[in-house]
Amino acid sequence: MTLRIHLTAEDLARTRLAAAPRPLLELEIAVRLLQERSHPVRFDAWRSRAARHLPPRIGTLCELIPATGAAVDFLDLSGEGHPDDLVDRLRGTPADRVRKDLRQWAPGRPRGLSPAVRSLGRDPSLVGELADTVAHAHQHFIAPYWSRIDRLAQVDRTRRLQQLAGHGVERLLSGLNPRYITWDPPVLHLTMASGRDADVRLGGRGLLLIPTLFGSHYPALDDTAEPQPWITYPLHDDRPGAVPAVFTAEALTGSDAPPALTALLGRTRATVLRAIGDHPACTTGQLASHARIAPASASEHATVLRRAGLTAQTRDGKRVLHTLTPAGHVLLDAGRG
Repeated sequence: MTLRIHLTAEDLARTRLAAAPRPLLELEIAVRLLQERSHPVRFDAWRSRAARHLPPRIGTLCELIPATGAAVDFLDLSGEGHPDDLVDRLRGTPADRVRKDLRQWAPGRPRGLSPAVRSLGRDPSLVGELADTVAHAHQHFIAPYWSRIDRLAQVDRTRRLQQLAGHGVERLLSGLNPRYITWDPPVLHLTMASGRDADVRLGGRGLLLIPTLFGSHYPALDDTAEPQPWITYPLHDDRPGAVPAVFTAEALTGSDAPPALTALLGRTRATVLRAIGDHPACTTGQLASHARIAPASASEHATVLRRAGLTAQTRDGKRVLHTLTPAGHVLLDAGRG
């Protein structure tokens, strides 16, 4: 069974590539991945790291965003915009909207709703706590990897724009996700994780194609989105010999410093610089863990980097927090590039 999107000539003319992934849409997909154990090579290292930072109400968030199937409507994390703005929008959801959406969503839940979820419609303050949970989850599940995800997305977008320019929209649509998205003009066939079987007509609005790293298999879809329906497609790696499983694992959890940076600073110091860039405001103990070296060695290398103007230190009580300076960002980006 597939979901069939019928594209008219007007739809094809308005189909476009999103400029970048959407952080909270990545979070929604990541929350689903936390609830199952598929694709261990790609995601088990990330799952292990995420498990260290589970927010108090993660159970409620996972119930509202199940491993498969629709999430409750008021918890829509797919919108375009800064994560803080989307979290604030969720925080301000009216209580009557929460109650209405829960009533409509509940019949699809075979085990019913937990007391914690039912209480959301009775106590508006709990929606604020749910928004705090989303913010916490984004901070620990997505934000530490965002610079790498965004960089990979820009490379992927350049490649797909070249496909579009050189071979037309047919090559673009055919290459989105060949295992789960197939193009049989004028119909785009999507194999969904939910098994949804339906015909979708876009009414001339076209499709927005959104890249995703976490959504590396089944596509996600919102055919009711305004101003334009969207689907997700997985980022790919074009390096010779690379395979998606290795690519995804490296993108999310890789700790090796770029070779050019290693040649300049030495392997350990380059790894420390990268760890600070990937985990801003980390303590010395956290830095040692991220770089996989002893705390005394982490402190020594951080001091050298600070004296060179590449990092800065601030104090939070008795804790020393490490961040990159603008010069450190430039050097790290140059080494990665």
